[in-house]
Amino acid sequence: MPRVLVVDDDPMVCVAIEVCLQRQGFDVTVADGAEAGMRALESSDFDVMLIDVFMPHMRGFESIRIFHDRAPDIPIIAMSGYAFANTERAPDFLRMTIELGAACCLRKPFTPNALLTTINECLNKPTASAPLSK
Repeated sequence: MPRVLVVDDDPMVCVAIEVCLQRQGFDVTVADGAEAGMRALESSDFDVMLIDVFMPHMRGFESIRIFHDRAPDIPIIAMSGYAFANTERAPDFLRMTIELGAACCLRKPFTPNALLTTINECLNKPTASAPLSK
């Protein structure tokens, strides 16, 4: 059973993700912010992490970078619902998270199908430290 760490400061987002994933057989740990997520990461093993890009107490991409530094072999799915008034000139924050170590991105709101597809893609991707098969 894949273990998923969900780090988001919005309790409604956490509950929705938790219920969706538990119904599909995932073991889900919810952390209500980056600091709680760090504690969970230190005390348990996970197969994938879903991390909100913009949370209080950590600026922008800091949480993605720190989670990646602490557990580089665990794929990170960066999530954000941040919207801009002028999307033509706005930076693509989710795309920037890839440079900081995220494996995939999800723009909120997302469907349960998009969530499951993204998690499964991350779980099935070979990691850099995985041995290459011949």
